[in-house]
Amino acid sequence: MNDLLSRLLDTRLIAVLRTDSGEALLETAEALLEGGVEAIEVTFTVPKAPQIIEQVADRLGDRICLGAGTVLDPETARIAILAGARYVVSPHTDERIIELCRRYSVPVMAGALTPTETVRAWQAGADVVKIFPADTFGPAYLKALKGPLPQVRLMPTGGVTVATAKAFLDAGACALGAGSSLVEKSWIERRDRDAIVRRAREFRAAID
Repeated sequence: MNDLLSRLLDTRLIAVLRTDSGEALLETAEALLEGGVEAIEVTFTVPKAPQIIEQVADRLGDRICLGAGTVLDPETARIAILAGARYVVSPHTDERIIELCRRYSVPVMAGALTPTETVRAWQAGADVVKIFPADTFGPAYLKALKGPLPQVRLMPTGGVTVATAKAFLDAGACALGAGSSLVEKSWIERRDRDAIVRRAREFRAAID
């Protein structure tokens, strides 16, 4: 678990993917990898998410860090892990999800926004606290949170763009979660590999 967490923190960027097609998501993951993004989160808002996670895990294996997102309960977390997800992300804090991930030695990122929610998630054992939605208050808010909570790993997600990526990292983010600003839905639908690779490289350059 520590090795995977270190890898996620080193890459500093997680692509949050939502699509209706497993094959399209596979192609998107391969394009992101080509562009330098190796951490990919398949959300459970995607139809047949467990099957898609299994397909991506079988195809790409250890070439990527594959996780499951929008996990709302421990039952879903277990399904995701058994399908091949190597880390779990939730939009909120549920101690039961964190407990289950601990049982399976899987890194877990719990969602929060306020200082109280952030401390609750960290005390419950979250490896990373996902600040969501990050664009509501921006990098200045993240910096303010880090002041009294320097020990907490914070990952802003929701509205993070190429233009704001460096500002969030400078404010103290340990990593960034990016969805449509990294991969637009129309690119997935059109199988526009070049656009995905190009944007991935732009994000990579902004972060590096």
